[in-house]
Amino acid sequence: MRTRLMATVVVSLALGQASAALAQSSTPAFQNTSSEAQRKANSSQATAELFYMIQQLQGEVRRLQGEVEEQRHEIDRLKEQGRDRYIDLDQRILDLSEKVSAQPQPQPQAAGAGTGGVGAGSSAGTATKEYRQPGAGERKAYQDIVDLIRNQKKYDQAISQLYEFIDKHPEGDLTVNAYYWLGEVYLVKPQLEQAKQAFTIVATRYPDHRKAPDAVYKLGVTLDRLGESEEAKRRMNTVVRDYPNSSAAKLAKKFLDSGSS
Repeated sequence: MRTRLMATVVVSLALGQASAALAQSSTPAFQNTSSEAQRKANSSQATAELFYMIQQLQGEVRRLQGEVEEQRHEIDRLKEQGRDRYIDLDQRILDLSEKVSAQPQPQPQAAGAGTGGVGAGSSAGTATKEYRQPGAGERKAYQDIVDLIRNQKKYDQAISQLYEFIDKHPEGDLTVNAYYWLGEVYLVKPQLEQAKQAFTIVATRYPDHRKAPDAVYKLGVTLDRLGESEEAKRRMNTVVRDYPNSSAAKLAKKFLDSGSS
């Protein structure tokens, strides 16, 4: 009886130890499984957050690309408008140039001191037309362009601003000067065909303006440089005949006496 009791106790103890050992051996496996699941959950959350951030960044990049594209189109549009404006103005000057031969020559101007102006050279013809006088803002804009030409030598910038000035202030006293300066700058660059066009518009559209003698003389100089020597001489004779008291007439006489510019 005692032996059977002891055997039962021993078996019970053995079973208890085995259960404890089994419990101990299974605990790490359970913990490892739980940790792995947590890591996977954390990894999935991080992946989702990263994907969201990438989507946000891609959306921002697309938005910025759209803005850049819009700005590029706007710049291209402005450039195209600028080119069209210059081409249109040059075409108008060319049309005037082609009509020169069909127009009657201006009558000789009465002698008299010409009014002063900001421009290369001076002329002595008396104007017979009333030109719109500039306001303070217009005069300031004109002086700024002259400064670009005379002092800063920024000819391309000056050309652009001269066209803008002519567009903004048409048919004024300083507008004629602006056409003249356009010819001067093109002559310096040198872009002789454009210079020819600009001087022609002063000579043909504004023959009574104080800048007309200088424009006709510079037109002759430009024609001579283009190899159109006979037409250059004709222009010089026009200066001498129609503006005899101008300083341009003296320069034209020197040109004719020397046989070249």
